[in-house]
Amino acid sequence: MYSVALFDLDGTLTESGIGITRSVAYSLRKFGMEETDQAKLDLFIGPPLIDSYMQYYGFTREQAVQAVAWYREYYAGTGIFENRVYDGVETMLRTLRDRGVTCVLATSKPEYYALQILDYFGLSPWFSVVAGAAMDETRTGKAAVIAYALSQLPEHGPAIMVGDKRHDILGAKANGLPSVGVLYGYGSRQELEAAGADHLAETPMDILKWI
Repeated sequence: MYSVALFDLDGTLTESGIGITRSVAYSLRKFGMEETDQAKLDLFIGPPLIDSYMQYYGFTREQAVQAVAWYREYYAGTGIFENRVYDGVETMLRTLRDRGVTCVLATSKPEYYALQILDYFGLSPWFSVVAGAAMDETRTGKAAVIAYALSQLPEHGPAIMVGDKRHDILGAKANGLPSVGVLYGYGSRQELEAAGADHLAETPMDILKWI
């Protein structure tokens, strides 16, 4: 049905919450803020970091840029690997490749880190294109990332986006793509349905039903 499958990273391929939230908590402590509400820290998993600092903590853009710099102090050496691949992801990716589907990573995480994560967990061989944000926090919105990813495949057939948060679904819509919302990640069924996900998947292997 589709010849190209675009995948989000955090909450879709890997369970990365511990490393991300510990990095956020570290950055907030640099501002003298001790965040004990895990649910609030979890909001940072997936969306662009600068937007999240401004939305959830009322930071100015300048403060948010500094927060991201401090976030990366922890993340670059430790948080990036406080992570694991969801059970079934490798089998799902292998099956898609065996079916002739081109797999593409489309993440709001900086591409520099995304490449390290794929290499560390042995997922790199399954992806023809890796598209992420730039380190200067440009091209962070999911719509822009998806557009950039597709531009790396100038000639391609029907494509579909797979992700766990509303940003993935809305980013797909902005690029005229259908989407699969995964229910095992960090977004809820309600969030994904409200965003207009075309399909839902309970497990990584369920994704194969729609591609």
